[in-house]
Formats: sequence, C-alpha cells, structure tokens
Amino acid sequence: MTTTDSILPPPVGPAPARARRRRSLAHTKWPVLILFMPPALVLFTLLVILPMGEAAWYSFFHWNGYGTPEKWVDFRNYQLIFRNAAFKTALFNNGLILFVSIVVQLPLALWLASMVTKHIRGALFFRLIFFLPYVLADVAAGMIWRFVYDGDFGLVAGIWHFFGAEPPFVLANPDTAMSAILAVVVWKYFGFHMMLFIAGLQAIDKSILEAADIDGATGWQKFRLVTLPMLGSTVRLSVFFAVIGSLQLFDLIMPLTGGGPSNATQTMVTFLYNFGVTRMQVGFGSAVGVILFVICVTLAFSYKRIFMKND
Repeated sequence: MTTTDSILPPPVGPAPARARRRRSLAHTKWPVLILFMPPALVLFTLLVILPMGEAAWYSFFHWNGYGTPEKWVDFRNYQLIFRNAAFKTALFNNGLILFVSIVVQLPLALWLASMVTKHIRGALFFRLIFFLPYVLADVAAGMIWRFVYDGDFGLVAGIWHFFGAEPPFVLANPDTAMSAILAVVVWKYFGFHMMLFIAGLQAIDKSILEAADIDGATGWQKFRLVTLPMLGSTVRLSVFFAVIGSLQLFDLIMPLTGGGPSNATQTMVTFLYNFGVTRMQVGFGSAVGVILFVICVTLAFSYKRIFMKND
C-alpha cells in the first residue's frame, strides 16, 4: 500500500445499519398511517368538507332553513350580495381593520416587545399587563368597552362631564363608531403579536448585536439592518395572523355595535350573521359564507406561497 492510499478516506456508501434502520422506519410508517389516518379523515370530512359542500349547495337556493330547499335561484344570491351597500361597507371595514392592524398594531407590538425584552426592572410585569387584553374573552372585552364608550354612564361620559362638555355617543354615531372599534381591536390583539415578537427577539444571537455595537452602529441602524431582517419570519407570521384575524372579526363587534349604527360597522362575518342567520335567509347567508371562504383561502394560500415559501 502506498502512502497516498493510506491517506485517502474509505469509500462513502450507506452503512448497513443505517440502511436497515431506514427500511424498518418505512415498514413501521404504514401501520401508523392506517391506524390514525381514517379517523382524522372521517372527522375532517364530517366537520369541514360536508359543511362546506352544503353551504355551497344551499347558496343556489332561496331557502329559510326549514324543510327541504326547493326554490332554485341560480346565482341570484351572489348578485344580491354584491349589489348590497351593507356588504360593500363590510368589505371596506375588513380592509380598514387589516390596514390598521398592519400599520398601527404590529409596529406598536414590535416596539413594546423591544422594550420589555431589555433587562429592566418590571419587564415581566409589563409583559403580563400588555398580554392580558388578549387573554380576555372577546365578548367580555366588547361589553367592557361598550360601557367605557357609553355616553350616559361610561368613562368617556365621565371625562367629558369633568370638563363641563356634553359627552358624545361614540358607538351611536356612524362617523365615529368604526374608529372606536379600531381602537379596541388594536388594544385587544397587540399583546398576541407582542409575544410573537418577544420570542423572535430572544432567538437572535446576542453576539451579532454586540458586533454591531463594536462597529459603532446606532440604535436605529441595529434595528433596521440587524434586528428587523433577523425577525423576518416572525414578522411574516404575524402579518399572516393579522390578515386572517381581520377577515374573521365577529365576537368583538357584536357586543359593541352589532354591526350598526346603520350598518356602519359591519364586517363580512357580522353581515353573514345579521342578513343570513337572524333574518332566516339561509341561502343568502350561505352565499356570503362561500364568498368569505374563497377570500380567506385565496389570501392565505397566496400569502404563504409568495411571502412564506422559505419559512
């Protein structure tokens, strides 16, 4: 044997033990799939696929929910929806909630997360305080803020009375009701996004920030060039939750305004409830549900395919 032969590494190939382990895993995978897949498929079919199919089928009928749907109206329900001014308002309000969530709520959550992750006294206490609104049930939060906004006995009325002015009825005014709801939305959900950002900030290697300090980077430069790029996956996930949450907002609005006054605070889900469920127009409401489903699925898959394909 030459010296060169003694230096060369042995031929690389699959080890027998590793190959046997891979084959054993392949054999044990199928029994697990056969055991656990059918129950999951049955539950998914009964609770998701069938209701979706029924809603799509009922959307082509004029039906009040009693008996068997018989009056086939083709696409008339969809035509009525897009001609309805309240539905256009609901679409606009959902877009407005999404805009405020991304432009106001997420930057606020990121700023507070950067504050409470620093080694300051009371940081854990402030994390708890900021996260408490998210823990509170949506209906309970809506009832609390309805009392706060009350023009007779609420906190807003007390402040205006203190200054000797006539208090406004914020939730009864179509010009101010949606702004009041947007404030509650930011207050209610920014804690959830703050916790996501805290987890992302804690995962950043501190040596990278220390290297930026040694290079003389300012606080803004560290945030813009180091922290924010390394939080990219967390920011994209937070935006994804904001998009889906803004489309499904319902529990918070119903105790506050119920979609009023004059349909000024309708969202797509409250519109479905008010015009489909309470008025017993099941076919019309099913059509709204189909439109909402298509919008949610399209936005979710498009967003994940474009912005989260590498996460």
